[in-house]
Formats: sequence, C-alpha cells, structure tokens
Amino acid sequence: MNKIKILGAAVITVTVSLFVTSCKDKRSTGWEYAPNMYEHIAYDPDQKNPNFKDGKTAQLPPAGTTPVGFVRFDYPNTKDGYELAGTEVKSPLPQTAQNFADGKELFITFCSPCHGENGQGDGIVTQHGFPPPPSYSKGMSSRGGAMKDLTDGKIYHTVTYGVNAMGSYASQLNPDERWKVIMYVHHLQTL
Repeated sequence: MNKIKILGAAVITVTVSLFVTSCKDKRSTGWEYAPNMYEHIAYDPDQKNPNFKDGKTAQLPPAGTTPVGFVRFDYPNTKDGYELAGTEVKSPLPQTAQNFADGKELFITFCSPCHGENGQGDGIVTQHGFPPPPSYSKGMSSRGGAMKDLTDGKIYHTVTYGVNAMGSYASQLNPDERWKVIMYVHHLQTL
C-alpha cells in the first residue's frame, strides 16, 4: 500500500471519530477523571434516605448530647435562673493582663455603644432616643441590687440571655469572650 493512502485513511478515520464523538451530548465535559467528585454516593441533607425510619437524611441529634465545641449553660432564662447563676457560676478564666486587654477590646466593640466606654450608661445610642442602661459603678440593676455588686454569674446570665432592651450576645460572643468582657466589667464597677 502506498504511504499516501495509509496517511489519508488515518486522517479520515481520525476526522470521522472526532466528528462522531463531538456530536453526542453537548453538556458532556468529556472523560471524568474522578467521577465520585461529580456523582457522590453520600446522601444530601435534603434527600430522602431509606436508612432511617422517618426517611430524612438530616437527623436531630439524640436528646442530651452536646455538640463539639459547645459549652452548656444550664441556668434557665428566668429570675430564679439569674439568682442561681449569681451564686453558683464563677469565671473559669485566669485574671491575666492579656484576658483583661481582650475583655476591654471586646467591651469597646460590643458593649460601649450602649454602656459607654467607661460603663456609665452614656453610649452613643442614648443620643438617638434609646433609654440609657444603668451605670456599672453607680446604677441599680433592674433585677434588684446595685450594679457594682453584680457577680460573675449574674453578668454572664445577662450577657447570655439579655435583659430589658439588651438582647442576647450569645451568638456574638463565645463563652471565653463573655468571661473576658465580665473581667473588664468588674474593673468598670470600681470606677
């Protein structure tokens, strides 16, 4: 056979092969290197799942379990829970200069807009018609007693659940950050 005929047959074969393979599915990306990356075998959270009685993939955790990294605060959002936390709950963080500095920074960021930088209840929101919170050193708590006498547990309960116009800061401050803020609030109680 002639070299030109062999070369011509090869070119025609390659051209026909390319034409036939390129005409099938326009959405195809070609060969899949790792198909499990595209078509995974795990169930999506919103898919039906025959492995569970209720058919749901996303299951609630068993009762009484604690998620990883979550710190329980088993005091109810009631006056009794507040009082009980006031007598039983103490800060687990050591009194260090770094914790104090972190607490001051967190207080300035999250608390000073209402409480003011020195905890006197003169934050910027009071200039916009909101009622001022009580002063940490001179004011009286709406739950009874002087603000300067508030304990770790009472402040932690208030920061976790909120009170009156103050909302909960549990989603903004993790437990360690709350304790650092409380450390700084104790300093403001003495001013």
